[in-house]
Amino acid sequence: LTYLNNYCETTAFFKILTYYRTRLAAMMKHAWLSYKTHAWGANELRPLSRSGHQPSVLGQAPLGATIVDSIDTLYIMGLDEEYNAAKKWIEESLNFDNTQVSVFEFTIRFVGGLLKFSALSFYTMFLEKAEELVKAMLPAFATPTGIPRSLINLQTKNAMSFGGAPSGCSVLSEAGTLHMEFQYLSELTGKKEIRSAIASIPRPNGLFHSYINFHSPSYCISHSTLGGLSDSFYEYLLKEWIRSGKNDTEARQLYDLSFFIASHFRSLLLMLHTYPGMSSIYFSQHFLSFSPVFSNPGGMFALGSQNNQSSEWFQRGARVTETCYKAYTSTDTHLGPEKMVFSPHEFLSVDDKKYYLRPETVESYFYMWRFTKDVKYREWAWEVVDALEKQCRTDAGYSGIKDVTLSGSPKDDVQQSFFLAETLKYLYLIFSEDSLLPLNRWVFNTEAHPLPIRGQVDLGPDIWPRLSV
Repeated sequence: LTYLNNYCETTAFFKILTYYRTRLAAMMKHAWLSYKTHAWGANELRPLSRSGHQPSVLGQAPLGATIVDSIDTLYIMGLDEEYNAAKKWIEESLNFDNTQVSVFEFTIRFVGGLLKFSALSFYTMFLEKAEELVKAMLPAFATPTGIPRSLINLQTKNAMSFGGAPSGCSVLSEAGTLHMEFQYLSELTGKKEIRSAIASIPRPNGLFHSYINFHSPSYCISHSTLGGLSDSFYEYLLKEWIRSGKNDTEARQLYDLSFFIASHFRSLLLMLHTYPGMSSIYFSQHFLSFSPVFSNPGGMFALGSQNNQSSEWFQRGARVTETCYKAYTSTDTHLGPEKMVFSPHEFLSVDDKKYYLRPETVESYFYMWRFTKDVKYREWAWEVVDALEKQCRTDAGYSGIKDVTLSGSPKDDVQQSFFLAETLKYLYLIFSEDSLLPLNRWVFNTEAHPLPIRGQVDLGPDIWPRLSV
């Protein structure tokens, strides 16, 4: 890959990029056909057991999460036969059984997937399905503040909080990570009120608390974080500002506040929890990709820098992305753990050795590649591809592993739907031209489903150029 650093438009250059995309499309096809053969209609695949998997956040009913999550990736890669099978299932078989689901997970995977693909493909059926899903979830928003409860039964309409959350409270990262999808649906009018209610809650030390009261604009416990429980809320502030054509100034102001706080911390590695009477602990969690501060391995810093011309933001993004790369290469599998413990100056240990096929690090590589054209990000991405093939591939799909420090680690027997929706999509886009989903026209939701930026895309059946594989 190194010779590509010149970014020359030669026949050899395009041939090698075509080879990489072909390899990635083959990985997608292997994951998809394994799911179709052994778990069709289930939410996810167990590749070792060769059976369906029903993650608790999506309930126990087979809702086809992998199908809805994967359809835009199949379309991007030109896997038309597989795409048509997914489209047919959504049109004929997607329904809402008597099951309890996470409002957040259902929004980013199902509503997000359907909305984004309706924008890309111009099939009204996808928009109609998304509207149907949102209507099924609306009772969760029937609270005094409009801040939703975390769980809802799609048939009985009974809504409730997570068992682990304080009574009467919702998680900030979940309640605050719905507005971009809902803003795109004209019949849902509660979005602005939801974020306004969150914005009115007191913020000690400038941070929102992780649990917010849906009965009144207040917080539930004195716990703040810029990582898990809060991260995607900050991500969506930035992305909704971009998606709105930079007209949503409230979103930008709230996002800038979080960066101001981040800029006053010494360490960028990678997360901060604060509790009264306790010292600060710095560490990285894989899932934290999208906190604007210490999480998304660089991606959100880099994206934010392109929209406020801040070289400081961009350099932070580059440093955090490099930290994540080093964490990957420090393990025997060349895959990153769920959690790494740091001091302010050095890596200390792996605290959680599992790898769930997560996309956050390759997403950062994607943003850094788009903004710099530095070939190292393509090289780093291909190292991930090699590691996935060596450590996670099975005869029936791909599986997460239990110990990234051990080559040949036992597998966890789950092919997560986000592996097809996010991980493989971002890897494919790294080796594609910028004309495929350009960042000045599209913004990705937290499940990697693209939404058109207002005023930048004329929606229609031929709006989306595809690269052949």
